[in-house]
Amino acid sequence: MYISLSTALADSAFPFNWIHDAMRALVMYLTAFFVATSSPAVEAQGGSSSGEYLIGLGIGDVTGPVVETNMMGYASLAQTDTGLHMRQRSRAFIVADPSHPSDRVLFINSDICMGDTGIRRTILSSLASLYGDLYTPANTALVGTHAHSGVGGYLENLLPQVTSRGYVNATAVAIVSGTLKAIADAHNSLMPGSLKLGNTTLQNANRNRSPSAYLANPEWERAMYEGNQDWSVTVLGFENANGGARGLLSFFPVHGTSLYENNTLVSGDNKGMAAWMYESYIEPSSMPGNNSFVAGFVQSSVGDTSPNTLGAYCESPGKPWDGQPCESEHSTCGNRTQDCHGRGPGFHISDFESNRIIGQAQFEATRTVMEGNNMTAVSGSVKSVHVHLDMTNYTFTLPNGTLARTCPAALGYSFAGGTTDGPGAFDFIQGHNNSQPHNPFWEVVKKFITPAPSEEQIACQHPKPILLNSGYAHEPYDWSPGTVDVQMLRVGQFVILVMPGELTTMAGRRMREALRARLVAEGVLDERAYVVIAGPANTYGHYIATREEYGVQRYEGASTLFGPATLEAYINRYSELVPYLADNAAGMPSSNAAPREQTSRAISLQNSVIVDNPPLFKHFGNVLIDVGSSTYHAGDVVAVRFVGANPRNNLRLEGTFFTVDRRVNGEWVVVRTDSHPSTTYQWNRTSTVLGTSTVDVRWTIEDGTPAGTYKITYYGDAKSVLGGISAFTGDSSTFTVG
Repeated sequence: MYISLSTALADSAFPFNWIHDAMRALVMYLTAFFVATSSPAVEAQGGSSSGEYLIGLGIGDVTGPVVETNMMGYASLAQTDTGLHMRQRSRAFIVADPSHPSDRVLFINSDICMGDTGIRRTILSSLASLYGDLYTPANTALVGTHAHSGVGGYLENLLPQVTSRGYVNATAVAIVSGTLKAIADAHNSLMPGSLKLGNTTLQNANRNRSPSAYLANPEWERAMYEGNQDWSVTVLGFENANGGARGLLSFFPVHGTSLYENNTLVSGDNKGMAAWMYESYIEPSSMPGNNSFVAGFVQSSVGDTSPNTLGAYCESPGKPWDGQPCESEHSTCGNRTQDCHGRGPGFHISDFESNRIIGQAQFEATRTVMEGNNMTAVSGSVKSVHVHLDMTNYTFTLPNGTLARTCPAALGYSFAGGTTDGPGAFDFIQGHNNSQPHNPFWEVVKKFITPAPSEEQIACQHPKPILLNSGYAHEPYDWSPGTVDVQMLRVGQFVILVMPGELTTMAGRRMREALRARLVAEGVLDERAYVVIAGPANTYGHYIATREEYGVQRYEGASTLFGPATLEAYINRYSELVPYLADNAAGMPSSNAAPREQTSRAISLQNSVIVDNPPLFKHFGNVLIDVGSSTYHAGDVVAVRFVGANPRNNLRLEGTFFTVDRRVNGEWVVVRTDSHPSTTYQWNRTSTVLGTSTVDVRWTIEDGTPAGTYKITYYGDAKSVLGGISAFTGDSSTFTVG
């Protein structure tokens, strides 16, 4: 069903695409869709360190096909990419104990929507062939920034693949190859260094999009915290032996939904923007992706967060509620969700401006920590632990002695209601938590999509009214995950809970507090213990709401796959693994079996590129609309249109589709590439029958741009009718910046 990888990746399994938030028109799309290597053994690893570590950092391009491919995050069939704003990157961070170099952790922070079982399996398989048993399931974490503007088609389960029309091999290949490049750079750059830890508060960069669900948590618990969002930015700084900065990891919870659902330009959203800002701040002369300083902006308890900080408003022209705040309990306008949209801080300009503002807020907060004098040295062991956990029927005892269990995966009606970041469709709403049919039509239709839930499943998932009983749907392969990755990484007093899903704000608080208390109580760490959450990582297990929020059944509760005890199950299993992070820990914890590999059964309905042709009497790279002849100034937009070819022919990983060049001493010098936020690249198919297309390149001139002579160079690759691919270039006329 798919084109296999070559050489080193040939024996690896590849995955699919999940696009989580707001699964609009899901039922009809699923109906149309059907018409039309095991992980290594579980282990605990670690050694000790006095405060000096071996540190390595790397970065790699993971941008998949930027056209004709459904985008990852909003689950909208209409959101098919048409070009590029900024490239997606994986950033790899390795920390090893110099006295026992095999005791190490590898943290991968990638500008993808979420980690995935199949992608991680492939990466680990490739690492094993390159480095033996140095990088394992225990010490290697794959964390997504949760950007909703990236390329789709890479997740392993069927349900996430619906809007991407199945598996997109090119996306998976790009993610794996770019991540392996980042890891190789990190591995090859290992050298002595140290770590430092600090934090600060950042307000007005996130907002709780389900405040009514948050209010269901106990009043005494809410009173412990300042607000219904986490405002803490935690920064782990990486230094060389001389104290020079090499990179950082910055943890802060905010959804990657600054760019709206109608955006079709691939981007890393606000965390990709923050990373570019910091890296270019340190190395202003380096092109994006060619930097040695590596800044990873990590997602945390993201579940109920939104970057749309102005709130949610009705966009209903001609209706009396137009421009009014959405109804709060169900996030509706006129009893429907479609017109209820969150507004970012740059709403009156553009969502790209909102993206810049939220990215810049994270950058500036992180810089404040890094350049301050209040960071604490990190010292102690390097440890890691990982198990697989079967969440379909995990039975455990709650602290009060009550027996609890999880359930096979299921999604509630409010899942289809979407969120204020990406509203749903039809008559689905958030906050539907009773068994009475909201619309009898859906009660009939859903039975043709997934198996009808048993009375046991209904009772287990209560009060969730089940729309999609995905845990019982296994044809042609599993629709949802049943087994997830449970993982913790420790470097000294710093512990990362690597989570297979999106915790809400209060769920994250409970998780952190419980695990920190256990680490101290078990004597693994002292009162210096500092715990953070990173996710969605490794396996995408959807959302993780508190039991109280689950009862409200807004989007986050309806998307908590494994029932009301999901959070408590994770707290229990992670807590059981705490002893394996101790300095003298030995042996391996018990584990469920790894999930079965599914990529070999992948379905793909994406058409391949047939042929590229230039229009009559034209050649590839010819200029159709040239730059202007008058002098440009800061704030002006330089635009040029070329005779193009399909960029799926060559993803140009670690390269660029165009450059902005400046003449310096008679030579052309590249000053901008396709990954700079001041530029955009847009492809348009002008005739499917003739195979013709155009490419538009735009550059918004920034303040401080040197005066001089410039041109724009386009790099393309055309496919002939016989299948051969040939590279070509095109140049605009020169233009002047004053």
